[in-house]
Amino acid sequence: MIHMEYYLIVSTIMMFAGLYGFVTRRNLLAMLISTELILNSVDINFVVFNRFLFPEHLEGFFFTLFAIGISAAETAVAIAIIINIYRNIRNIKVKSLREMKW
Repeated sequence: MIHMEYYLIVSTIMMFAGLYGFVTRRNLLAMLISTELILNSVDINFVVFNRFLFPEHLEGFFFTLFAIGISAAETAVAIAIIINIYRNIRNIKVKSLREMKW
């Protein structure tokens, strides 16, 4: 059986990789992927804590499925927004989004 610490280490690495990618990237798609990494690390934490603290209950698993559904809907909306931005200004760099304000 794999110990809880190993799952938490993987989740922590995913969280910091997502944070690093979100802060350092200038491309909207890369920032979206980084956000998904962060959300997936949270989902891993939900499942791990549910499995090790309350093994007879399934609330963590259902909450994780709900969170995955919400993140899929969020991704679909974000990609639609990115496509609309690309159609208007032919670029998806964050720096060029200042032009849309005016």
